[in-house]
Amino acid sequence: MRLRLLTLGTRMPAWVQAGFEDYAGRLPRELRLELVELPLAVRGRRPDIARAREDEGRRLMDRARDLRRVVLDENGSGWSSRELAARLERWMQDGRDVALLVGGPDGHGAAVLQDAEDRWSLSPLTLPHALVRVLIAEQIYRAWSQLAHHPYHRA
Repeated sequence: MRLRLLTLGTRMPAWVQAGFEDYAGRLPRELRLELVELPLAVRGRRPDIARAREDEGRRLMDRARDLRRVVLDENGSGWSSRELAARLERWMQDGRDVALLVGGPDGHGAAVLQDAEDRWSLSPLTLPHALVRVLIAEQIYRAWSQLAHHPYHRA
């Protein structure tokens, strides 16, 4: 199974790529985690935020076509590590590839949220997009380690 982390924004510090690659590289071949970066919509002096969200959402959805769509959303459900592991196990049994969609600085448009099969909130805190990439990779690795009875997750 493949997991695609679809994100908006392309200029991240080197530590973000290093952190993401570290955790993604620990996953087995049968569970690949790929990072797909899409450019943000152009925002000028007086940006049309609704139009920017719509454009970004359309591009995210184009890349997530035919995949299970899990939208990262502050109003989504918070999952414990064990709950994420259970979901990951169901996703793997289902056989469909999964897209994890991270919106831009203004969040997701209504169409993306409506089309989501799951809405996941990482935290009630507002997290920087750079950190979210690393955090998701680590949590996916932690979930897999629980399923594989690997000692990484000891709780």
